[in-house]
Amino acid sequence: MAEPAQWLSAARPRTLPAAVAPVVVGCGAGAALAPFSWWKAVLALIVALALQVGVNYANDYSDGVRGTDDHRRIGPFRLVGSGAATPAAVRAAAFGCFAVAAVAGLVLAIATVWWLVLVGAACILAAWFYTGGPRPYGYAGFGELFVFVFFGLVAVLGTTYVLAGRVSLTSIALAIGTGLLACALLVANNLRDIDSDAESGKRTLAVLLGGPLTRRVYALMVAAAFLAVIVVGFRHPWCLIALAAGPLAVVPARQVLRGAKGRDLIAVLGATGLTEFCYAILLAVGLLLDR
Repeated sequence: MAEPAQWLSAARPRTLPAAVAPVVVGCGAGAALAPFSWWKAVLALIVALALQVGVNYANDYSDGVRGTDDHRRIGPFRLVGSGAATPAAVRAAAFGCFAVAAVAGLVLAIATVWWLVLVGAACILAAWFYTGGPRPYGYAGFGELFVFVFFGLVAVLGTTYVLAGRVSLTSIALAIGTGLLACALLVANNLRDIDSDAESGKRTLAVLLGGPLTRRVYALMVAAAFLAVIVVGFRHPWCLIALAAGPLAVVPARQVLRGAKGRDLIAVLGATGLTEFCYAILLAVGLLLDR
């Protein structure tokens, strides 16, 4: 039976900034448009975190039963791949997280608008079919696209909408920037696993593009995220304080461009997550100050 520390490791805490950041940005954008609602913000955060942990457990389950993790995996501890937990237990943990997200999302939908139920259902389906089902899109190079949509556009704009009842051009621009940083996090992850994924037949974007081009894509995503801040800064000058998160991205970008491999990219993941988190906090503060 897996120990609590192993369950925690398999939840992949380094990826959680990708869930928190868009909610923080959405809260800032929503607060700039309407009076702030703490309970709605908390529920939105619960939805995002539950989905992130759920997709991590779902990936653990699906990759484990497919044997993907049998090919010289370098990344975080895997429950199914290591044999520490049964596939059924890990699948149940994933579904439990999805249930938590569904309940929190349902409350938000009841308080806001009914069609958010459909958005929530799409989020859960996207989380499961990333590596689950007969044709997982994460095995076909579409992982980054879906991360951009759901951990960028949907999360930021969804949070903005439940708080303010509408979205703005500013929130759209910042959703794009936040989504690009979330994609950069996944690109770094897939770059780390490029050899083992290729051996197991998992055709991630990194496998399809190859290492050298993937490294450039990572750097371009990070740069474009900060370009979004500059664009928004013309209308909301205080948002330019988010550029202070830029130096945090320099070291991981340099490591990626200089050819970091394997375990060296684990530090890149942490640094990218920290960059996204600080980016989000500073943007939220900037939006509030500009209000």
